[in-house]
Amino acid sequence: MKSLTIIGPFKEIVTMSGLNLKGSIKDEQLHVIENAGLVIDNETILQVDTFQNLKTKYSNQEINVVEFEFEAVCLPAFIDSHTHICFAGSRANDFAMRNAGKSYLDIAKSGGGIWDTVTKTRQASLKELIEGINKRAQKLLESGITTIEVKSGYGLSVEHELKMLDAIHAAKKDAVADLIPTCLAAHIKPKDYDGNHKDYLEYIANDLFPILKERKLTDRIDAFIEEEAFDGEIISKYFNKAQSLGFDITVHADQFSTGGSEIAVKHNAVSADHLEASTQKEIELLANSNVISVALPGATLGLGCDFTPARKILDAGGALAIASDWNPGSGPMGDLITQASILATFQKLSTAEVLAAITYRAAAALRLFDRGLIGKGKKADLVIYRTNSYKEILYHQGQLKPNQVWKNGQCVYSNKEV
Repeated sequence: MKSLTIIGPFKEIVTMSGLNLKGSIKDEQLHVIENAGLVIDNETILQVDTFQNLKTKYSNQEINVVEFEFEAVCLPAFIDSHTHICFAGSRANDFAMRNAGKSYLDIAKSGGGIWDTVTKTRQASLKELIEGINKRAQKLLESGITTIEVKSGYGLSVEHELKMLDAIHAAKKDAVADLIPTCLAAHIKPKDYDGNHKDYLEYIANDLFPILKERKLTDRIDAFIEEEAFDGEIISKYFNKAQSLGFDITVHADQFSTGGSEIAVKHNAVSADHLEASTQKEIELLANSNVISVALPGATLGLGCDFTPARKILDAGGALAIASDWNPGSGPMGDLITQASILATFQKLSTAEVLAAITYRAAAALRLFDRGLIGKGKKADLVIYRTNSYKEILYHQGQLKPNQVWKNGQCVYSNKEV
């Protein structure tokens, strides 16, 4: 069996190589190879060069050649570093009530909000949760995303958080994309827990964390720091316990009020996500740390609140990733490219900054350094568009769909209509 494959020619290969992890990026800094091709060795990239050079170099070897008869552009496949695609039910009523002027408290009192999803997710069977994850993961794959973070957080008990994480692991067996599980048991304090917020976190830390380690269900612990969720003081103790067991930390921070990003920096979290309420103080704090700032424009579009101050974060020298936050409540769209394109318009982000935010910088938000770039030794995870310029992708705001998606050196999705 031939292990080497040449694919091309591409009008452009946007490698995303040679760029900084932090700070602003100009479009002219992008490394774009024209009339290009690449060589794949099993699951990884062996070489990138002009297509003709590669064909000449490997002419005497047995090699598969995938040759395009139309103009195409190739980029590293996209990475969605923050989703909640393990859930059951719908919150369409919440959305309608918000648009009609109802407050978060009004919606919660009427039976909506996060607790509505918790109830439906608890009632769902393991099979139903697995099927839901796989359906949503496939939709993301077809938009060019081959690595997807998936949170628990709608279980809110040891039993039901384990069911969610079991569903995520079971879904990994059938999903083409890589699914990265995260435990968000500290989403809110469940209504049916007989104790205060501190007691609930101690219960999760003492009863759930050891099982997560023993069964290797996740390496990541998340928490929602907010007035209606958990305050920074008790979350710090929770994070201390998690880090003592070897878990990475990520934080739902500064969505409606500040404080979460400070805790993220204090605990050297991998990422601080949301940040819609961040002020210059929080922006500078994050920029002077190793924490990746993750903008979630889907939540802004779902809730009608401010966008993450992405421009200011980049200008301050911070690292910015962009993720979909696909969830049934505040972020039901789940379309990363559309959301990122809209964020770029409102925050004046360069195309290079957006592409970085959904490739190698998003990979860094998951501590994955084998993807997000096109270069020797990197995973052959690719997204291919039938167009003559990479700039067309964001210009069409999600309406230009991938022609092909490659995962681990294999074409796993092909759209003959584009």
